[in-house]
Amino acid sequence: MKLAGLKSVENAHDESVWAATWVPATDTRGALLLTGSLDETVKLWRSDELVPERTNTGHCLGVASVAAHPSGLIAASASLDSFVRVFDVDTNATIATLEAPPSEVWQLRFNPQGSTLAVAGGGSASIKLWDTATWDLVATLPIPRPEGPKPSDKSGSKKFVLSVAWSPDGKRLACGSMDGTISIFDVARGKFLHHLEGHFMPVRSLVYSPIEPRLLFSASDDTRVHMYDAEGKSLVGVMSGHASWVLSVDVSPDGAAIATGSSDTTVRLWDLSMRAAVQTMSNHTDLVWGVAFRPPGASGVRAGRLASVSDDKSISLYDYS
Repeated sequence: MKLAGLKSVENAHDESVWAATWVPATDTRGALLLTGSLDETVKLWRSDELVPERTNTGHCLGVASVAAHPSGLIAASASLDSFVRVFDVDTNATIATLEAPPSEVWQLRFNPQGSTLAVAGGGSASIKLWDTATWDLVATLPIPRPEGPKPSDKSGSKKFVLSVAWSPDGKRLACGSMDGTISIFDVARGKFLHHLEGHFMPVRSLVYSPIEPRLLFSASDDTRVHMYDAEGKSLVGVMSGHASWVLSVDVSPDGAAIATGSSDTTVRLWDLSMRAAVQTMSNHTDLVWGVAFRPPGASGVRAGRLASVSDDKSISLYDYS
């Protein structure tokens, strides 16, 4: 796999762009890129041209995370204003507004079946699960502290939950915390299973392989990307190369590569068979907060796409083959 710069949009938002994800294609339109920004807006962009389709307002503080329902029909945004806004992608109509106490709405992800929205609970050290049929809060999964204090663990604030990811079958939920631990849950039983250890700084991004369902990738401020056997509780690979915090990670649809974004301003492509970075893209001039591979399945679309977003207010789109 090789990346080629396709298009960049400067000043895509008025402030830092903190989040990006792809909205899957539907029967009536192609995939869209969804971005969230410190400027309090969420924007939808046409897949290949990066032409803005619409701008969504409704938050009164920066948007920290965005998520798309697997149907491609609805999406959600989480803001520092402590609200999650769920909206219709094509009409922008608000479907639900979910409220949580301050600092308890961070990263959010729909499960693969589309039945549940998981929200990383920030300072509450928990994951909240919302039923997408009723928008009722159906479960709160508290994250237990790892056994034995860590040298850096001086206060409860270290339990702040930053990131969340669903396994491909929707049976497991992983979440990353400020103290570097990753917690794995059995969702159906609402049961904590185990911690994955190895990081000692915040874990800001997590993603499961779509091909190897036990394989979990994590991005951390310790500048490393880890590969875990999430069921076997084992660290199976460590990839280093970034010069600063790794803020985001995503895995390609074929499971052969991952992309990362870092505060060193670069996007890196990693070959998983080599467990090494094979390409570094320097399109951005500031922290890269989000990287996202476009999902497969759009009719007539053959080329792969990767998007990245940054504190420099820009979006970059890459072609890969």
